[in-house]
Amino acid sequence: MWVLVVVLVVLGSLLALAESSLTRMTRVKALALEEEGRRNAALLVRLETDPPRYLNSVYLAVMIVQNGSAILVAILAEREFGGLGITIASLVFTLLYFVFVEAMSKTFGVLHSDRVALALAPLVWFLGRLLAWPTRGLIGLANVLLPGKGIKAGPFVSEEEIRSMVQVGTEEGSIDEGERALIHSIFEFGDTIAREVMVPRPDIIAIEDDKALRDVQALVLTHGTSRIPVYDADEDLDSVIGIVFAKDVLKALHQGKHDMPLADIVREARWVPESKKAADLLKEMQREKFHMALVTDEYGSVTGLVSLEDLLEELVGEITDEYDREEAEFEQVADSVYRTSGKTSIDDLNELLDVDLPDEDWDTVAGLVLDLLGHIPDEGEECRIDGLTFTAEEVKGRRIERVLITRDPDAEPSLVEEPAT
Repeated sequence: MWVLVVVLVVLGSLLALAESSLTRMTRVKALALEEEGRRNAALLVRLETDPPRYLNSVYLAVMIVQNGSAILVAILAEREFGGLGITIASLVFTLLYFVFVEAMSKTFGVLHSDRVALALAPLVWFLGRLLAWPTRGLIGLANVLLPGKGIKAGPFVSEEEIRSMVQVGTEEGSIDEGERALIHSIFEFGDTIAREVMVPRPDIIAIEDDKALRDVQALVLTHGTSRIPVYDADEDLDSVIGIVFAKDVLKALHQGKHDMPLADIVREARWVPESKKAADLLKEMQREKFHMALVTDEYGSVTGLVSLEDLLEELVGEITDEYDREEAEFEQVADSVYRTSGKTSIDDLNELLDVDLPDEDWDTVAGLVLDLLGHIPDEGEECRIDGLTFTAEEVKGRRIERVLITRDPDAEPSLVEEPAT
């Protein structure tokens, strides 16, 4: 029985190594190892094509080994030392098991994930075949008992766990700050809708359909845009007839077609609702090969415009070219005093000031101020929420251009240490 305990502990160590190395392995990395001609790499690729199946088998085997070895130790302790011996032996065994099996083995598996995953791929594959039906049956039972639909794949890593791992990786230096920001952006991108990333209607550069090609050329040179919506001259922006491309205009002018009607070279306009997921729109742009879409509300009115660049900036940050004016979206002007554009999103402001302002009913700082005041503010007018004072610093017509934000002295200190753009 003592020999069996040792065997189970050794097997537990191997399973801990397999678990820690495989959870850090990806299919892309496995394919790279296969290209290098590493032993067992092809088998590792098969494991990574269906990770839940094999990892669930490993988890089940871990439970069997842990409980089996603990039971055997308890039986042996009772025979040798009596009732008190069970308690002492179980406690000592648990501590030793944690040190040698959990801590040491898993740490080694993390540090040498490639080598360990390749070495233990045959064992994991065998367990996946051996315990496939018991694992499926137990997961099926769990899904029946679990309120709601459950999940067929069994245990999985949640978004919050991944975020926590990324944070730990950043603190330990294995993930740099840029990579951390990109990973968080990817998660947030999945919840972003078109209304949150669009260029609002007042900022759309558009042209009437009765204008000449030279007028389009002048607009392109002035604003640096390569695609411009064209709308019916007798109507407004809600009557867009298509999109004119700068390259089509330049080609027509080069061919001497100066009098060509603008309507003859416009291309089809794409329309999306405000509620369309940004991730779905990005996939649609890739699949159908278009770079711009007009955003409409539930009444069919144009509320904004979304370009491929707008979507990519949600993932990688601002993309500045030679036509963009360098204006700080957000800057610190004094202790606990910040200046921001009215177009700054509430999500960005929450991150910059480490606050939790609500964003269910508005998307921007200007929208928040308008909602709090209930009217178009005069310059210098203030409103307060969650220890922050918002001052309408610059108002043009019905639009709030710049806002000063002052944090109350008793509020939590900001995480912003220097001006950010």
